[in-house]
Amino acid sequence: MRASGVGEGQPEDGPRRTGKEQEGKPAAPPAAGASPGRSAGAGKPAPARVRSGPLTRLREAGRTALGGGPPPGPARPEFWRSPLRGPWLTAVFGLVLLFGITVLFVTGLLSYAAYNPDLAAVNDQTPDKGWLGFYLFSWPTSPYWLYRLTQGVHVTLGIVLVPVLLAKLWSVIPKLFEWPPVRSVSHALERLSLLLLVGGAGFEFVTGILNVQLHYVFPGSFYTLHFYGAWVFIGAFVVHVTFRLPRALRAVRERPGEPAAGTEEAVGLVSPRPAAPTISRRGALAMVGLGSVALLVVTAGQSIGGWWRRTALLAPHGRDPGSGPNGFQINKTAASVGIRPSDVGPAWRLTVRGPGRQVDLTYEQLLAMPQHESALPIACVEGWSTPDQRWGGVRLTDLAALVGLGVNTPEALVESVQRGGSFSSAVLSEHQVRDSRSLLAVRVNGATLSADHGYPARAIIAGAPGVHNTKWVTRLTFGEPA
Repeated sequence: MRASGVGEGQPEDGPRRTGKEQEGKPAAPPAAGASPGRSAGAGKPAPARVRSGPLTRLREAGRTALGGGPPPGPARPEFWRSPLRGPWLTAVFGLVLLFGITVLFVTGLLSYAAYNPDLAAVNDQTPDKGWLGFYLFSWPTSPYWLYRLTQGVHVTLGIVLVPVLLAKLWSVIPKLFEWPPVRSVSHALERLSLLLLVGGAGFEFVTGILNVQLHYVFPGSFYTLHFYGAWVFIGAFVVHVTFRLPRALRAVRERPGEPAAGTEEAVGLVSPRPAAPTISRRGALAMVGLGSVALLVVTAGQSIGGWWRRTALLAPHGRDPGSGPNGFQINKTAASVGIRPSDVGPAWRLTVRGPGRQVDLTYEQLLAMPQHESALPIACVEGWSTPDQRWGGVRLTDLAALVGLGVNTPEALVESVQRGGSFSSAVLSEHQVRDSRSLLAVRVNGATLSADHGYPARAIIAGAPGVHNTKWVTRLTFGEPA
């Protein structure tokens, strides 16, 4: 056998030859200005190659790789075979999320405002919020069910949107691997916003669901992480909607049939080599919708309360103290926050402070004061709430009168004897204290409070989040800085 390529005019398979050796012709005369005796084709390598360093070779390798097409795997369009992906399905999921996430963000802002974080440091779980709290207002006490409604919608809708979010990410996942990764400065900014959008969505939904389940495996405070994460996510969301909404509306107005692969509308969405379909696009949309309906059925009951709570399979369990007058949902048990029998036994005292005055009341003296009733629910940030419970106790305004305060009762700091957990104290605004339905309760539904519901006394405030209905109260301070 002959050596491959040798003597057959295939220099790539054998040693390179000079022009003289290949053509049998003398070398061309030196160019003007060249050194005598040196030919153009036979001499030292070009200076640029001689002086090329690692950085130059790396840049050349990068240009070669980018110019040579995407590497094998998900960066290649033909890797994605689903015939369902396309502008129409992506646009439908996107428009559903546009409405849903807008409602989630608004109700989330309202949830944050309900804590009255500008009122006192103990109410603010997100320090250094700066201008992010530009919209804050004093949370009202009427309608008394407002927080129950807004937080119930926030949590329930967040869970219901999970199948839609996953379907939307599935529909656009080829675009996350598009090649080359960066084509220009504007393209780099778009890719960065996409990273913040996808990462922010995952972070907000995951931390929110973990909070609903009372499963705090993430580092730091849920309130702080969720609050700042929401602003990062919504910023990327607004940028994305600004650029993509016109295209999404145009895609929805057209038929579900998709443009041909390779066209501008189909880039990154329509497979150039689709597999045979096993379900239609409308069928896929219906399947995602049924998933959301199923999550609604097993979630909404925790916000409705009563009998419907039995259907809330995704609600946190093990926090129901049983039947009877005290048989409704709680988050914190007395044992979980370090309440000892001696803390709430005969030695317990309620200290009421005002400007220059202090009164200490025993449990019997508190019971001897004028008693009133209010029908109010308990609604918590996790999305669960109770129906209206019939609370009995002393109005906060009557307790303020003990230390010389009249009808213009100022804000009040409410403190608990609990030793662990968050929200052991809260500051109530003036209108919360002055509302005739705001009580220091000692009974519920005609019975003495149980230990887990805050015996011997707890605050019950119209419209306030559950954590501001402080349990195991030991001190009320009116009109002094918290």
